Amino acid sequence: MSLQQDASTELAGAGKVVRKPVLTGVPGSSSRALSDREFEVFCAVGARTRIAAGEVLFQRGQSGRQMYVIVSGQVRLDFGDGITQRVLGPRESFGELALFMGHHARMASATVESHAELLVIDPEAFERLFEHEPTTMAQFMRRCFAYLIASETQLIQGLRRRNEDLMQTLESLRQTRSELSLAQQLVSTDELTGLSNRRGLYRFLEQMGEPPAGEPNRALLLVDIDEFKRVNDLSGHLAGDSALRAVAEEVRAACGPMELPCRLGGDEFAMVALSDDAGDLANRAVQLVSAVRSLRLGQAGADIRLGVSVGACFFRPGEPWSATYSRADAALYQAKLAGGDTWKLGR
Repeated sequence: MSLQQDASTELAGAGKVVRKPVLTGVPGSSSRALSDREFEVFCAVGARTRIAAGEVLFQRGQSGRQMYVIVSGQVRLDFGDGITQRVLGPRESFGELALFMGHHARMASATVESHAELLVIDPEAFERLFEHEPTTMAQFMRRCFAYLIASETQLIQGLRRRNEDLMQTLESLRQTRSELSLAQQLVSTDELTGLSNRRGLYRFLEQMGEPPAGEPNRALLLVDIDEFKRVNDLSGHLAGDSALRAVAEEVRAACGPMELPCRLGGDEFAMVALSDDAGDLANRAVQLVSAVRSLRLGQAGADIRLGVSVGACFFRPGEPWSATYSRADAALYQAKLAGGDTWKLGR
């Protein structure tokens, strides 16, 4: 008599079950392996089926009502989300929650790793087992729940570690972004005056779009200190640096919150300004020239006086910023030819 036939006779006999001695020890409380008795009774009621390697039994999230017992071969469980996959072998079961809970969404995908023979246990067969083998099934269910709790605990611990790793990664990214922002700011900032440098101006111009309807026009003002070389030659480079910082402060003070003051290098400065019309732009250029003219820098007993030349023009719709820059530079050249300490509007 085969094992399956013998177990079937036990289940059918006058509603009573003659228990056979267990041949091996009962598996641990967190093990998927079946005891000899559990395997025996599942063999008595399970539908045997052979599955080829590579075949998918079910997908994660798919509803199911059957559990499986492996007679031979291997089955791989993939829980997704970076959780370690598990490979089960003979006398191990999986999919039990489908019986315990009914139409349960599978927690993992099950794929046959090597040619396998499986026992398929449906709800009706499980109910019969529970009726005739309550103690065996109670032990089976208790161990299954213990296994699930242990797995959930391990999963929670893993998720906690992943969360800690994620928080550390986010903090590292924030720090890196902060360092990149600081580096970008340093790359785009003039070290002596703290204004944007030429690179910062070019990037601002490249990112600048057309002003919204009703907003003031944008204008570019190029500013050059008159006879700056004489300041360095007569009073030294420290005096020259003081002069550059002083002019930088006047350029900064002339800018509003949405405008950009720059030092392009040497004695060259620039402003990207908002202006309603040519009259308003003229007033701003005149104010800047007058503010610099009023500066008095004392250095080693010398009374240093400064002047600036300014070339200004409006950005034209659709015109490349480089063309605007060329027109402002031509206006600056005209102001220099006029003797400096003045401004010209580019056409």
